[in-house]
Amino acid sequence: MAPVFVFNSPARADQVDDEIAQLQEQIDTKQDEMKKYEEMESKYKEEIRKNQSEQTTLKSQMEILSSNISKTEMNIRTTQVDIDMTNLEIKKVTLEIEQAEIDIAQKKDYMSSLIRLISQSDDKSQLEIILTNNSISEFLDQIEYTKTLSADLNEILNKVKEVKKELEKQNEDLESKKEQLKELKKKLEEQKAKIEDQRVNKEYILDKTRQSEQEYQKLLAKARAEQNAANASIVAAEQAIRAKLLEKDGVDALKFNEKGFVWPVPKNIVTAYFHDPDYPFKHVFEHPAIDVRAGQGTPVRAAASGYVAKAKDAGYGYSYIMIVHGDGLSTVYGHVSQINVQADQFVAQGQVIGASGGMPGTRGAGYLTTGPHMHFETRLNGIPVNPLNYLP
Repeated sequence: MAPVFVFNSPARADQVDDEIAQLQEQIDTKQDEMKKYEEMESKYKEEIRKNQSEQTTLKSQMEILSSNISKTEMNIRTTQVDIDMTNLEIKKVTLEIEQAEIDIAQKKDYMSSLIRLISQSDDKSQLEIILTNNSISEFLDQIEYTKTLSADLNEILNKVKEVKKELEKQNEDLESKKEQLKELKKKLEEQKAKIEDQRVNKEYILDKTRQSEQEYQKLLAKARAEQNAANASIVAAEQAIRAKLLEKDGVDALKFNEKGFVWPVPKNIVTAYFHDPDYPFKHVFEHPAIDVRAGQGTPVRAAASGYVAKAKDAGYGYSYIMIVHGDGLSTVYGHVSQINVQADQFVAQGQVIGASGGMPGTRGAGYLTTGPHMHFETRLNGIPVNPLNYLP
């Protein structure tokens, strides 16, 4: 009869199993915690939707801002839990990789033992086996034993292949988890920046209106008028400069370079997205741009080469720069605190055209600003489109 091989897992393998089980318990706890925060976040979203559907009043705006702040706080907690959970999952996958490596090593040792035994059997001729056994029965047992060893070797070899395949998958999972962790950390920074802007904005409105509904309605009327005037002026300026180029050259001579756009300020946290559903003044007007976090006075660069169609210095109102490019594209740089160019001037990609602003109550900020940032619009044939579709 063939011998039975029994391989006991070493102490480290048992320890790894225990550690994996403990990590899974912690991951399960974090998932429950995340679910609780997500439910609270949904509640605040519903409050925001309800307030946005009501008449625009100072009270409803303050409730929107308060709910936005609370929702962002829940976002931060959820993301932090997600980060903690991903760290735990990385540890778990790392241990599973170690466990697989231990398993492979054990199986390799077993295979080595089988190969040695098979080799010993193969070194003997059938005559030697008959002479060393007392009967034909023992001889047949010996032959069967060798076959069993070969079958065991083949089975273990297949298992090693399976474990190696699983090991490759676990290594891929580990890299994926590490990338996920990077994205979550970036998301956390965005949320922290967003909540800071929301608090600044809330304090600014309360201070500006002196908590008066009448003053708030005046502020809203000025903000709407300012945005409508800016949009009309931008559209007219683009049409005028393209008509001038057409008259001069017979065709629109502007060509868009193959490099595409560059970021107008150093690539940073986006605090508000194109047509952002969480934009605090969405019920007043759509957000036709992205807001990129930038310190007050950060140099602003032309996203692509082109002609300056408009350079509007509105004092403490909404100041902006508008550049037209080839292929029907144009860009707008809003809330600028300084302007270094003038209309009809040609600018090269990356050239400094001004300085960022957005701090409430400062030059160029205008009404209802949400803190220091770069308001960046991309337009195609005069219609605002998502800048992130064009930026690297």
